[in-house]
Amino acid sequence: MHSTYFPATDLPVSLEEFRRKALGWADQFLLVAYYTSHQIPYPYQGFDHVLAVSAGAPLAIEQGHAFESIRQLLQQQESMWCGYLGYDLKNQVEKLQSQNSDYLEFPEVLFFEAQTRIYFNSDGVTIFCSIDKAAEVVEQIVAVTTPEPAAPQQLQVQQRVSSTEYKAKVERIRQHILQGDVYELNYCIEFFSENVFLNPLGLFLSLSQASPAPFAGYLKYNDKFLLCASPERFLKKTGSKIISQPIKGTIRRGATPQEDAQLQQQLRHDEKELAENMMIMDLVRNDLRKSCATGSVTVEEMFGIYGFRQVSQMITTVTGHLRPECDLVDALTGAFPMGSMTGAPKIKAMQLIEELEETKRGLFSGAFGYITPDKDCDFNVVIRSLQYNARAGYLSFMVGSAITYDSDPQREYEECLLKAKAMLELLSGSPNYKI
Repeated sequence: MHSTYFPATDLPVSLEEFRRKALGWADQFLLVAYYTSHQIPYPYQGFDHVLAVSAGAPLAIEQGHAFESIRQLLQQQESMWCGYLGYDLKNQVEKLQSQNSDYLEFPEVLFFEAQTRIYFNSDGVTIFCSIDKAAEVVEQIVAVTTPEPAAPQQLQVQQRVSSTEYKAKVERIRQHILQGDVYELNYCIEFFSENVFLNPLGLFLSLSQASPAPFAGYLKYNDKFLLCASPERFLKKTGSKIISQPIKGTIRRGATPQEDAQLQQQLRHDEKELAENMMIMDLVRNDLRKSCATGSVTVEEMFGIYGFRQVSQMITTVTGHLRPECDLVDALTGAFPMGSMTGAPKIKAMQLIEELEETKRGLFSGAFGYITPDKDCDFNVVIRSLQYNARAGYLSFMVGSAITYDSDPQREYEECLLKAKAMLELLSGSPNYKI
């Protein structure tokens, strides 16, 4: 591909306006993927800041044998791949099934090869094109009306599971833990609106303002959209090095720096949150061992506390080095789906999730990201994200928390609402929206 660098001083508009115009320009294409870290500090950094588009078709991945199909198609890869792995690909990793209702109808896996991609940095942009037309792309972008963040939507948001039902399910999970079926289980609930017709890009810009995150992104596939504000990395590959960073442990931000520091200290010493994080750290460490060399899997940081707009979270960083006979697909299948979104033991937790939850997860708790031509990758965990089927007028998001035997159902429910806060306010137009 041809690459052309444009210094900010050569652009007729500011870099920020160019970025937003580029998103508006991209929205004419059938396939769009945008990734940004919002320049939020994060161990091993967040997403690259890149926008990719294609006017063609998605890659012809065999949905029923996705991972092996991806492995074969990677042999012909020429440009960056952009897309996602849906949560229900778990059924191709283990002997599991998904029979819950699916109101969104996204494919289980989707990738496309970028025909044009734009990298944004602090002093300019670099445009990669299949033919040498970067100057023409800049002209087209500058001519676009700058998209604006959408106003609060004033939608009626419904909850698939009532607070009473939620707490009863938590008690059922506690009984499973008492019986020794699992040690921990990530139980999630859906919020949704029907007959919704809106501007997804404007809503994404609003979500980014309300809840900037290091693994944020926007995906358009015809009439289906992912609006993502994820703080969590599933898997990054750089050469032979594999990095996974599970999040377990959440607390609200303080109103003052002093209160915020006090709350973060409270989280760092919360025995229940520490136990949750440690269980998932062990799970992720075991997942990485499936593809990494013996002795190479290391916990580089345990119980790191990081602040985001709405919450502070506890993040652990686990790394390893691929065995020579293993490749990117081995790394993905060995760790998928992210253990922080299942529980432990992983297979039994996923079986119980299918039994307890009302909705098929789809993209939620799957992975959205990109694969470079060098077969490196970066994937987030799809959380704090809106999914929208424009044809059906169906808008949805899910939130959850890790249930252990020590869990208090009311506290777990409040944690779910805390994680949902930014999206509920954005969709309802109310700063104190009540379900």
